[in-house]
Amino acid sequence: MRGLRIAGGLAALCLLAATSAQAADAEALRQLVQTCGACHGADGNSPMPEVPSLAGQPKQFITTQLVMFREGRRLNPVMAALTANISNADINALGGYFAALPAMATSAPQSDGHQQAGRARAEQLNCVQCHGAALKGQQHIPRLAGQQAAYLRIQLQGFKAQTRFDMDGNMTSAAQAMTADDIELLATYLAALP
Repeated sequence: MRGLRIAGGLAALCLLAATSAQAADAEALRQLVQTCGACHGADGNSPMPEVPSLAGQPKQFITTQLVMFREGRRLNPVMAALTANISNADINALGGYFAALPAMATSAPQSDGHQQAGRARAEQLNCVQCHGAALKGQQHIPRLAGQQAAYLRIQLQGFKAQTRFDMDGNMTSAAQAMTADDIELLATYLAALP
C-alpha cells in the first residue's frame, strides 16, 4: 500500500513538473513571438513595408530561414542578432506558430486588368511552378500571396543582382529574365492576393 502511495506521489510530481515545463515553454514562446511581432506584426502580418509577413508561411520555410540567419548564410544584422542564440526547438516552435496564423493581403485589390497581367506574368515566369498555383508556398518555398510589395520588390531585385541568399540558385536564375517592370508588376500583384 505504501509503495502505491509513493508511486502515486511520484506520478503527481512528474505531472506537476511536466505542467510547469509546458508553462515555461509557453512563456518562452510568447516572449519570442512578442520579439518577432515587433517588426513582423503581432499577428504575423507585417505593418512595415520592407519587412515580410510570416503569417501563413510554410513552417519549413520559416524554420529554414531562421537557421540560415543564425548560421550567417542569410545576411541581415537585426535577424543575425535575434537568432544568434536561438535553439532548434525554439525555431521549430516559432515556425509552427507563425505557419498557423492566417495571412492577409497587404494591399487593396488591383484592377482586373492588373490582376490578369500579374497572373499571366507569374505563370510565364514559372512562379506558380514552385510557389504553387495560389502562390501560397509549400515546404521550404515561401508564400508570396499577400506579402509586402516593397519587401517582394527588394528580394526580387536582390535575386536579379545576385546579392540575395539563394539556397539552390533557382530564384537567382529565374530573376535574370525579369525586367524592372516585371518586378513592379509581380510585387503589386502578389501583395494584393489573399
